[in-house]
Amino acid sequence: MGQGLDNLSQEQRRHQDLLASLAYALRSFTNLGRFLELVPLVTSRLVGSQGALLVVFHEDGRLWRDHLQAFPADRWAGGLRQLAALPDSELGVWSGDPSGVADLDQRVGRLLGDGQVLGDGQLLATSVVARSSQRGRLYVFAPRGELPWNEVQSLHLQLVADLAGVALEGDTLRQALQRHERVDRQLGMGAEIQAELLPNRCPLIEGVTVAARCRSAFEVGGDYYDFIPTQPQGSGPGLAAARWALVIGDVMGKGVPAGLLMALLRGLLRAEVLSGHAPDRILHDLNQLAQEDLAHSHRFVTLFYSDFDPRTRLLRYANAGHHPPLIWRRGTGQVERLDVPGVVIGLQPGADYDTGQTLLEPGDVLLYFTDGVTEALGFRGERFEEHRLINQFQMVCHGDLGAQEILDLLFARLDRFVGADRQLDDDASLMVLKVGDQQVLASLPS
Repeated sequence: MGQGLDNLSQEQRRHQDLLASLAYALRSFTNLGRFLELVPLVTSRLVGSQGALLVVFHEDGRLWRDHLQAFPADRWAGGLRQLAALPDSELGVWSGDPSGVADLDQRVGRLLGDGQVLGDGQLLATSVVARSSQRGRLYVFAPRGELPWNEVQSLHLQLVADLAGVALEGDTLRQALQRHERVDRQLGMGAEIQAELLPNRCPLIEGVTVAARCRSAFEVGGDYYDFIPTQPQGSGPGLAAARWALVIGDVMGKGVPAGLLMALLRGLLRAEVLSGHAPDRILHDLNQLAQEDLAHSHRFVTLFYSDFDPRTRLLRYANAGHHPPLIWRRGTGQVERLDVPGVVIGLQPGADYDTGQTLLEPGDVLLYFTDGVTEALGFRGERFEEHRLINQFQMVCHGDLGAQEILDLLFARLDRFVGADRQLDDDASLMVLKVGDQQVLASLPS
């Protein structure tokens, strides 16, 4: 009696040690394949079988051939090769339904039985489950004539299968984390690109003050604005009195690709501005130059281009599918939209654009913006929309405020609409030009 109890105690300790070793491997493994190699070995020793086989599937149901594991490996090598050679179409998509389970069990029984289906009592199997979905089967095999499987053996088999399921889930989460880290690195690179392309100071232009800001969202967007002197040589009063190009645009899409396309367009546009052409010609040429690159990337660009002559206060402009800027007229107290027809850059080769023009009077205020402003979501789920922007713009312009103050107030009202603790879903950019304000060299916040 005492000898039997000692033997039972030793067997229990051996089982505990085997399970503890597998649990330790699960806590410390960095290679899924190495861990899954242990599963048939530990299972076979726990259950006391002649061999064990682990069959796992990808999340999409395809047989995971790299992780077919068996013990002893040389005994089942031929069966594994036959199983791995089966096409996914013949295996069917693994769904864990009873008919699919029975079919898989029959195939495995035939492979392990050297072409003969294993008889009752020779094959014991259980499912490997990860995130409530079946990801495979774990089998143990005994030769004909062995005693039937008992409850303890079935429990041990299920424990090992559950640990294998945890390993599969952990590997899935690890891969997802790596993908997120790669995306985060890309977004960081895109943010750096975007920050380098946007001007860090507003220019000093005779007779007007200018302020601009891009409020970045979590994701990197394609917002772009720029101030480009048409006479880059020289500085001081001569440059301040020269004609300036004022541009705002948005590359459709986010991330590093959008930032790189923005860099490309910025270089092309700055070169075009030096030609001295009218706005419609500049957009036409820019569309032609960028056509091939944009077509390959399957992206488009909206762009509003304008140039301002401080000596005449004449503003000329052309639009490539961007939101038209708003102008508040001090003489009437009303807001107008500056718009002319034109398709987005990169959509249509050889597209033509129109040039509009307007005379800015002292006290007039011009507002450029991107769709991140008008499409910002409030805490009630509604969008900010252009009509709300017009109302807020009209209200702040009635006060005797400078361009920077108007810009700050508009962003403050946008933040109040979105909610103090909520982040914008897309980059939001505003650029304000006011005629007749005192000349101040304003800094752009980082």
